[in-house]
Amino acid sequence: MSNPQKPESQPEPWLRGTLIELPAKQRAVIHALQLAQEDIERWCASLSQQELSARPHGLPPVAFHLRHIVGSLDRLLTYAENKALTDEQKRWLATEMDGPVHREDLFAAFQHGMTMAEARIRAIDTATWQEARGVGRKQLPTTIAGLMIHCAEHTQRHVGQAITTAKILLALREQSTT
Repeated sequence: MSNPQKPESQPEPWLRGTLIELPAKQRAVIHALQLAQEDIERWCASLSQQELSARPHGLPPVAFHLRHIVGSLDRLLTYAENKALTDEQKRWLATEMDGPVHREDLFAAFQHGMTMAEARIRAIDTATWQEARGVGRKQLPTTIAGLMIHCAEHTQRHVGQAITTAKILLALREQSTT
């Protein structure tokens, strides 16, 4: 099976000594998002437009995970900013699974969404991270810190699922050429 190689000279973002100007908790969230971007690039960038929409063995397509990552980050950060979701955010949610896939647009939207998420995380004062926030229609209780941690872990969860699907697609591609 194809195995896109990670450059040996490049450790994961959290091991590069970067973002030292930020408080540790903010830095950790941003490093998780940077790792997500790198992993998506490593494992999914070579997929074709058709492969990005494929559902091998009934799994959600890679395109869904990319759309869902940026959509969920946008929604979680909106809650962290103590705002209500917009109609546009709700429409995005409704199309994450079956939205059209134009390869270049998908990756551009993913990169833009990740860049915007990082900027928004940087803009939230860490001194406020213990403030209460409500999530969703039911306004389930959490804190800004809870939302920030969920941004990191939820993103990583979907990156893992995208990578698993990409690995299956790469193996199927390799099988079809042998």
